[in-house]
Amino acid sequence: MDVTSVQAVLDELGRLTAGRPVMQIMEVCGTHTVSLFRSGVKSMLPAGVRLLSGPGCPVCVTSQGYIDAACDLAGRQGVTVCTYGDMVRVPGRLGSLAERRGQGGHVVVVYSTRDALRYAAAHPAEQVVFLAVGFETTAPATAAAVLEARRLGLANFTVLTAHKLVVPAMLALLAEGQVPIRGFLCPGHVSVIIGAAAYEPIVRQFAKPCVVAGFEPPQMLQGILHIARQVAAGQACVENVYGVAVSARGNPAALKLLEEAFAISDAVWRAIGVIPASGLELRAELADFDAARRFDLDLSANDEAPGCLCGQVIQGKVTPADCPLFGQACTPMHAIGPCMVSSEGTCAAWYKYGEK
Repeated sequence: MDVTSVQAVLDELGRLTAGRPVMQIMEVCGTHTVSLFRSGVKSMLPAGVRLLSGPGCPVCVTSQGYIDAACDLAGRQGVTVCTYGDMVRVPGRLGSLAERRGQGGHVVVVYSTRDALRYAAAHPAEQVVFLAVGFETTAPATAAAVLEARRLGLANFTVLTAHKLVVPAMLALLAEGQVPIRGFLCPGHVSVIIGAAAYEPIVRQFAKPCVVAGFEPPQMLQGILHIARQVAAGQACVENVYGVAVSARGNPAALKLLEEAFAISDAVWRAIGVIPASGLELRAELADFDAARRFDLDLSANDEAPGCLCGQVIQGKVTPADCPLFGQACTPMHAIGPCMVSSEGTCAAWYKYGEK
């Protein structure tokens, strides 16, 4: 898309929204949030379009109880916690994994679930726990790791599961009704797995346009434009402008892995609470690989640091600028909430790209 085409899209958005109430569109994915800032798309949009960040940052929606349990494990003798790097600095009531590591706890940053499996195989005397955080994008890799661990007989490998499902969270936000969302820019990565058709319940139940888009500026602009056209016409349907990567029904191999390893369960979301049927738990036949059961962990706590509004930010109820801690007590170097820690966090994006 050249400069002329970009301007044409922006001009059409201006015409579609002129004289109407501000059209609030929620980008669900944390990668969209960062890309919209970094590319300048967010700042180019007409005044009649307002983007809200949703609960699509995996670290940001992970409950406080989970973070505390991970820190508890990292402090136990003979236990090694394997995690992706974005979890290391998330603060909990017991400190962060980085602080636990500084106190002698064993925390290993890995780049894949296979790395964690290799570590467990190479260190049979250690209990190795992989922190399984994320949406449908990363859950198939966790499923594959657990199934492989069972095949290999790795009795010292478990996962602490906090995988979540995107569509139930979107439905929960609409059912609550506190945030006037006119449409959703649906996540590209998740949609590769679940398929564009997975958003049909949102259209059926709430008549909200859902458009799947990639992460390049032309894709995001096209996605926003398609939503605006639907809203202006009084229509609601699922559209997919990311056809190069996303099909209607998703990735069958990945979905099969999820079905083999997981059962759908209720899940605790940071500050939101329990959303029914919004999480994934290991099937009963794989219970031996469930760290919560093996170590008798309580994951129910859902507190936030005093004054931190991260939980409201991920629901689109406030912006980071509304938080009294943002840019003052809470910065990337001294993060109080996960929205400032994660590279996909809304607060981190606002801070890095100038909306302070």
